[in-house]
Amino acid sequence: MTTFLLFLVAAMAALAIYQLILARPGMPLDEAKAALQGGSAVLIDIREPAEWTAGVAKQAALLPFSDLRAERAKWGAFLEQQKGKRLLLYCASGTRSGLAARRLRAEGFNAVNAGSLRDWDRAGWPICAPKRR
Repeated sequence: MTTFLLFLVAAMAALAIYQLILARPGMPLDEAKAALQGGSAVLIDIREPAEWTAGVAKQAALLPFSDLRAERAKWGAFLEQQKGKRLLLYCASGTRSGLAARRLRAEGFNAVNAGSLRDWDRAGWPICAPKRR
């Protein structure tokens, strides 16, 4: 029983560390903002549609993480259109955007975890209501 508990605690600690590493933005936000303003990058909000009602970062494409992991109904055409650009992904905490960036990099895209919506708000990037579709 003691060995099992030690294993469980070690596994939970490893998972927490892994998530902290994933949640860390892949580039400083001032560099990300400059890349967006210069047109060499595109900002992507990968939260789910219900989360967008709280506001989105200005200029962000709204592409849910669930679609990236499934049929890519929205992601497919978007990725084709954005070839050659750096993909700056954010979510609510930075964890999902870290997972998505890692997946896209494995597929050959220049994708970076750009942190969370809160990070963008703190950095002074405009947060607005999502555009109606």
